[in-house]
Amino acid sequence: MQANTFKRSLIALAVAGAFATGAVVADRVGVNAAHAAPGSADAVAAAPVSAAATGLPDFADLVARQGPAVVQITVSQSAEKVAARGGRAMPDIENMFPGFPGLPGLRRSPRPPMPDEAPPQGMGSGFIVSTDGVVLTNAHVVADADEVTVRLTDKREFKAKVLGSDRLTDVAVLKIDASDLPAVRIGNPQATRVGEWVVAIGAPYGLDNTVTSGIVSAKARSLPGDAAVGFIQTDAAVNPGNSGGPLFNLRGEVIGINSQIFSRSGGFQGLAFAVPIDVAIDVKNQIQQHGKVEHGRLGVAIQDVNSTLAESFGLGKAEGALVASVQKDGAAARAGIEPGDVILKMNGQAIGRSTELPPLVAALKPGSDVALEVWHDGKARDVTVKVGSFEDRTTLASASGSAEGAKLGVAVRPLSADEKKSGELKGGVVVEGVAGAAARAGVRAGDIIVSVNRTPVKSPEQLRELVGKAGKTVALLVVRDDAQIFIPVTIG
Repeated sequence: MQANTFKRSLIALAVAGAFATGAVVADRVGVNAAHAAPGSADAVAAAPVSAAATGLPDFADLVARQGPAVVQITVSQSAEKVAARGGRAMPDIENMFPGFPGLPGLRRSPRPPMPDEAPPQGMGSGFIVSTDGVVLTNAHVVADADEVTVRLTDKREFKAKVLGSDRLTDVAVLKIDASDLPAVRIGNPQATRVGEWVVAIGAPYGLDNTVTSGIVSAKARSLPGDAAVGFIQTDAAVNPGNSGGPLFNLRGEVIGINSQIFSRSGGFQGLAFAVPIDVAIDVKNQIQQHGKVEHGRLGVAIQDVNSTLAESFGLGKAEGALVASVQKDGAAARAGIEPGDVILKMNGQAIGRSTELPPLVAALKPGSDVALEVWHDGKARDVTVKVGSFEDRTTLASASGSAEGAKLGVAVRPLSADEKKSGELKGGVVVEGVAGAAARAGVRAGDIIVSVNRTPVKSPEQLRELVGKAGKTVALLVVRDDAQIFIPVTIG
């Protein structure tokens, strides 16, 4: 199977939320009226403290306007599915705070549930982006869910369809059957400056519409295993249950989706990371318009250029992305890029560090041309590359199993060229996630669906079309462990 150059190891972490903004303000002012004796000088001095007097922002109007558009998401899985994973809970059921690679984290693995127990549930957050019920959240919040429920601040609850999700960026798009809903305003994360105040709203530990504040600590932060996203780093307090919640600027605009934290202890340590909202909106638009998400790919492994390497390559300073290896027959290889080349610019944009390149490449449309400035054998040269596809990271799913053409409840992707060759297959789609009817019938992740009711399947779109035309049952021909089996699935 073809190796992925930019390999993602999703850190499925719940984010955002402490128990009150007052504590944050009190810490920074240095006076906490709640602990001052009634009538004392400290209490009198603390009571009239205002944003105008201290220079601290007042978030009350922002929360009043934008809070109703923030939702709580509950997901459930069958007890059988959890037991099949050895009893591992869904993200956010058991508090999962893995540290970065090489650092300790905290994981609790519960016992496998008994068959007569209620389906295991997990919680997350999300926010409404259009008045007709389109909701954004994290892909890991709804991954492998059998049922997704969205709860509004007015206590109304809706069963949600998962229109699609993209694991590479950790973004999922949901749809609820409602209208005239409150919706957030979308901001420009590129215009956000380090040091600006930000506000997170979500449902940590199920406490809906919890508000916390902080500042932007850094931008375009690349995390281990998450090279395709340049995260917004903040110090807003975050906790389990707010994965997928919005990060607002002081103008009340969403600039990111809270997604991950760093923690050695299992608790919040001042390092939270949000997916920039422009990345999420691009994913949403692709899913709504095309039913899938595509990302660009060069087919190179890269590393930073330090001062010693810069000197050895004849570069004036340590900059750019050093090509460590080139994927055979990949986009870069076809353009003549070689190991030892240093990519200095992409479409005229300078590459200061290697971590800046992958998010830019992932945002490109496969098949488009990109202009690279490359340092090769002691001099710069211009190279045009036809961008490849990161197709093996695209997932299509309807966890609710109710969307036409996605009744199976599977997340699938096309076969790669290597998979077709090694399996001697002419077509088929690879199952990356399974829920609902397909899960109940015994379809597994890793299965290759080669036909539906004896009609060959060549693409995810054709699979959805065939299932959409089928009756209450379908016969799937599946390749598993070098053997073919038919699996009957009841979808009525």
